[in-house]
Amino acid sequence: MKSSRKSLIFDLDGTLWDATGCAPAIWNRIFDKHSEVNFRMTQELAASLMGKTMEEIGDALFPDLSQEKRRQIVDEFGDEEVAYLKEKGAVLFDGMKETIQKLSNDYDLYIVSNCQDGYVPAFMTAHKMEAFFKDIEMSGRTGMDKGRNICLIMERNGISKADAVYIGDTEGDEKATRFAGIPFVWAKYGFGKATSPDAVLNDIRELPSLLSSLL
Repeated sequence: MKSSRKSLIFDLDGTLWDATGCAPAIWNRIFDKHSEVNFRMTQELAASLMGKTMEEIGDALFPDLSQEKRRQIVDEFGDEEVAYLKEKGAVLFDGMKETIQKLSNDYDLYIVSNCQDGYVPAFMTAHKMEAFFKDIEMSGRTGMDKGRNICLIMERNGISKADAVYIGDTEGDEKATRFAGIPFVWAKYGFGKATSPDAVLNDIRELPSLLSSLL
């Protein structure tokens, strides 16, 4: 069934919240269990990994380890991170929750993230956001990249290309949005850069007024 309202599809990390604060301690606890890992995670390094799939993170961090070992380490991290975030949450960008609540009155809202399975539900649970989003998708659940997951969300919910935009903070988000064939709004306040976004968001609270020129 085709949606009767315009649709906003959001990235999570660097767009709705900042979860890098907890990541270094969790990574380092996992590293301590694996003698093959001889470096420490920092918040700067954790931030540079945002927007990547867990497989891409494993490849970036552990190029000298076997694929099986990389997967084991990132899976251990992913499980512990989800458990932590579900209970503790992370740092919400200023005005995010109020803006999302306002937007949900006029638009259908979705989240598509290159995260492990369970990560987006942890965000929902910790910050009581379930009521605002119609559907979510994660690369860790589908095994697909973000571009294909955006298309999947659109197909599953009857969203046409003319009725949707994607809001994200990285060049990877921009490329995924182009693959899906919809406009890209760059969250400039996040972790990454963009090449030629259709609109620039300096603060998430600007989004309601900015959308009038895109949808």
